[in-house]
Amino acid sequence: MSVDWRSLTDELDIWRQQGLALPLWWRDDDAVSTTPQLDRLTAMSDHLGVPVHLAIIPRDAQDLLIEYVTSHPNLIPVVHGWAHQNHAPPDEKKSEFPLHRPMDDITGDIGSGISRLRTLFADRLCPMFVPPWNRIASEVVQELPAAGYRILSTATPRSSPQAAPGLAQINTHLDPIDWRGSRGLADPDMLIAKTTQLLQDRREGRADNAEPFGILTHHLVHDEDIWAFTHDLLHRLLNGPGFVWSASQAD
Repeated sequence: MSVDWRSLTDELDIWRQQGLALPLWWRDDDAVSTTPQLDRLTAMSDHLGVPVHLAIIPRDAQDLLIEYVTSHPNLIPVVHGWAHQNHAPPDEKKSEFPLHRPMDDITGDIGSGISRLRTLFADRLCPMFVPPWNRIASEVVQELPAAGYRILSTATPRSSPQAAPGLAQINTHLDPIDWRGSRGLADPDMLIAKTTQLLQDRREGRADNAEPFGILTHHLVHDEDIWAFTHDLLHRLLNGPGFVWSASQAD
């Protein structure tokens, strides 16, 4: 796979020249058990020195995952909804937490998610809520702090540092997978152009550079090109103005 990184390299050079710094974090979704793909994710995390915020589906989390995460400090468990189950009607985009169920059922699920993973991971659990498909009704967001969550993570640049009182917003910004097409690596030129534009927006004040820049992956469905692109992107950002951020810094 041949990738032209020049536009991003030029932008990173400007960041260096201006003495700017880019907080950088990594989230990976849909974990339920140990797999060869999780081994590879963990090895890449260790090699790069970037922790992975591992979004675990609470209902389906298997016991094997507990010991694995506990023995790998670079894996930070976070809550990925409850069952990764779509409750939106067929004419709407998928979401586990739209307003199409009684609110008691919804709050029951968000409470069950953090409760089960706290039982499994104790103090290792980060109180971050990651709604499946990165979608959640604004009314449900307001219920998260009462359930014990301190961070909400969806996608795209945030509009405010807080999603609700007592609830930080820390989003992801780049997903390398072509979900609507091949389900392999999206066009690398497009990904690099998007990353470059996102960084320009931060540098020029159109976006909040205090928000950590988030890379979103899904280890269970990666092909070789996705693994390679993700590694190279993280490596280049870290060699540029990037410095590692983890959710423990939001406490």
